[in-house]
Amino acid sequence: MNNTVTLKRTDAAAIASRISRRTVETVIATVLFSIIMISFRPFDPAGPETAGGDIVNQIGFSALGGAAVFSLFAFVDRRVLTSLVSPWWLLMMAFFMLSVLNATDPMGAFRTAMFTFIGIITVAAVLTVPRDADSFSTVLGVAGILVVVLCYVGLFLYPGIAIHTSASAEPQHAGLWRGLFSHKNVAGPVMAGLSFAGLYLFRRGRRWAGAILFATALFFLTHTGSKTTAGIVPLAIVMVMGPSLFGMRKLVPVIFAIALILSAVATVGIVISRPLWDLSQQLSPGLTYTGRTALWSFSLDMLANRPWFGYGYESFWGTPFLLNQDQPFDRSWDIRNIVHGHNGYLDIAVLMGLPALVVAVMTFLVVPMVDFLRVSHRRENVFLADLFMMILIFTSLNAFLESFFFRRADPVWLFLVLATFGLRYVARFPVQPKVPD
Repeated sequence: MNNTVTLKRTDAAAIASRISRRTVETVIATVLFSIIMISFRPFDPAGPETAGGDIVNQIGFSALGGAAVFSLFAFVDRRVLTSLVSPWWLLMMAFFMLSVLNATDPMGAFRTAMFTFIGIITVAAVLTVPRDADSFSTVLGVAGILVVVLCYVGLFLYPGIAIHTSASAEPQHAGLWRGLFSHKNVAGPVMAGLSFAGLYLFRRGRRWAGAILFATALFFLTHTGSKTTAGIVPLAIVMVMGPSLFGMRKLVPVIFAIALILSAVATVGIVISRPLWDLSQQLSPGLTYTGRTALWSFSLDMLANRPWFGYGYESFWGTPFLLNQDQPFDRSWDIRNIVHGHNGYLDIAVLMGLPALVVAVMTFLVVPMVDFLRVSHRRENVFLADLFMMILIFTSLNAFLESFFFRRADPVWLFLVLATFGLRYVARFPVQPKVPD
């Protein structure tokens, strides 16, 4: 009986020989990418970040980080690893750690920061462990379709969780979809990123997988109720692919930079400048970005008190410092119950200081634009560069209305990290369609 259920050594060796190293790498990267999007607490309205102290997250993310580090050292060329770590990234991490030390609770901030570091390391593994474009396409396709399927299944199995209800903390969002994510403002951007992945797969020849992922992700996105997200997605696609159709790829970073400047002026700019505010009210009377201008005005006032180093990581929004603040009767949002400032760039300045904001702009915006210009004209490099630039454009423009920088393992933040690492990678190494074992 024992012999019939136990593989002989020769049988085990034969099976092992058929499982190639390439397959192992692809499976590992797929699992890692799936986990950072799904998290260890799917269909939890509280979100993984509010449950950072529970044992599931602690064990899960520790194992995730360990698997990512092992994969990087076991499967990735050292030259590739070192190339991802630019001087600007190192300087950004230095400011990040300085903000941790500057926090009101340094040890608590450090524990939270570890989730952020694990997320960054895992993204690096997702990008570099697959050995070729075919493998990376499999990672995107399998993980992406898995996430989309789970979100749709949740609408039927857990409608009270996968769909915002009037009984939730934000009854005004009742009926809007969020799937397995904690909020519609997370679900929408993730679906945007997956739609870009679907377009990439379609361009590489995986027509059915790409079309299905693109269509289902966009359909879900439209039901999250995020008009801004739905508007930025086609804009990002046109900004990247439009110039390429006319052989003017080098214009993409220029157009991107103009879009960033206009977005900054149209959001925080109207709060800083009275003439811009008056102009905005003439063009769109009552424009406040759903009350966000009140948050930005408050953030700017508080930033003026600590412009150099900010208030410290996890030491501003949602802290006793703000809970003890007075709430003016005419302020549209109660800042005491806000978890972030709804502007990622402004939040970096508030938490880390204005010098850190300058470094962040260089790290997440300027350097990736330069990397895009350096990408060779090899087919696979161009397709990947376009994918990463679409993600970068979307996340960076979305950051003017939402805040996700350095927010633990927030999938929107990790998509941005993937884009910056990805552009750096394809600008320095030729990507092969398929590398045999």
